[in-house]
Amino acid sequence: MTSVIDRFLKYVSFDTKSNEDSETCPSTPGQRVLGAALVEEMLAMGIADAHMDADGYIYGTVPGDPKLPAIGLIAHMDTAPDAPGANVQAKIVPFDGSDICLNEEKQIFLREADYPGLAAHRGKRLIVTDGTSLLGADNKAGVAEILAAAERLLTMKRTHATLKIAFTPDEEIGRGADRFNVPYFAADYAYTVDGGTIGELEYENFNAAGATVEFTGLNIHPGSAKDKMVNSQYIAMEFQRLLPDAQKPEYTDGYEGFIHLCDMEGCVEKSTLWYIIRDHDMDKFLQKKAVMEAAAAFLNAKYGAGTVSLKLKDSYFNMREKIEPCMYIIERAKKAMEHVGITPITVPIRGGTDGARLSFMGLPCPNLCTGGANFHSRFEYIPVEDMEKITDMLVDLLTNV
Repeated sequence: MTSVIDRFLKYVSFDTKSNEDSETCPSTPGQRVLGAALVEEMLAMGIADAHMDADGYIYGTVPGDPKLPAIGLIAHMDTAPDAPGANVQAKIVPFDGSDICLNEEKQIFLREADYPGLAAHRGKRLIVTDGTSLLGADNKAGVAEILAAAERLLTMKRTHATLKIAFTPDEEIGRGADRFNVPYFAADYAYTVDGGTIGELEYENFNAAGATVEFTGLNIHPGSAKDKMVNSQYIAMEFQRLLPDAQKPEYTDGYEGFIHLCDMEGCVEKSTLWYIIRDHDMDKFLQKKAVMEAAAAFLNAKYGAGTVSLKLKDSYFNMREKIEPCMYIIERAKKAMEHVGITPITVPIRGGTDGARLSFMGLPCPNLCTGGANFHSRFEYIPVEDMEKITDMLVDLLTNV
């Protein structure tokens, strides 16, 4: 039987960083390479229907008692574009509270002073990188934990529910649920195994939208610009000043939403600002979009119709409204955690998961922890002991239904 740690260390060697500029599915070829390796492993352990579909999604079934519900476990294969994902040099180090030297040559250290959450892991063994790439625990830890649990179900002589497995591409660029085949998956409910700190159980996430704001000006030689030039960059800055400072992400926490300026480009003639809008509360989410619409209308009245073009596009919504009618799946996860000695921590996601969109596609799908921390960062880490404990929890989730 292959341990969850051995699986994880193998999976992080695959470069599966997704690419939002790609129009293919998966967005990068490495995801298909990892997917093929996962299918081979699944078939070898006895998951007879394991396969990759035309879009790079992996599906498989561990049959169980047909009188019990079919429970899905889902993870994504891609890693975030925020940091390098190739040539991951993973290593296991004991942690006693001292600074961890990730890279002696480059003098890169993982320090409790910088990441206070490390204090909870004193006495554990941490899987880290050499500080030049992300680790990939988001979400290869989830993949490893699911398959380690599946192998135990296949070898144990104990009644368990049917396990439906899915591994998705491109979650990190918001496309993980785009081509997910919910009817084929045929789970009664599911969990994404894509969270962080051990014990986290999440069924509330942001309502999310993106905004593209284009500003049109008039360019003319600055020597003769008086009363003629209209600089689109100044109008763009004015637009930003009309938005509430207190709703910037650096000033928010918990259930507080935000309007975040992600990117900008411009010249005198044309400028563009790109935003994301987030809030757990639907009314406040709609208010944030209304503020942006009011700012655009004000500037068009001031400078002339068509000066500002605002395009809003919803991305996903808070899954809470889809989970609340079936809270037994949350209680089931809490009991599974408690059975293996994990204290459940119910927290809102300040982001989104595949599960949010899948819940609106008819598959209730809250999010479970993987044990990792510092996702999307060169300082990402995950404790060995927590991965093992989470694997125990997934087995319990399927056997004590």
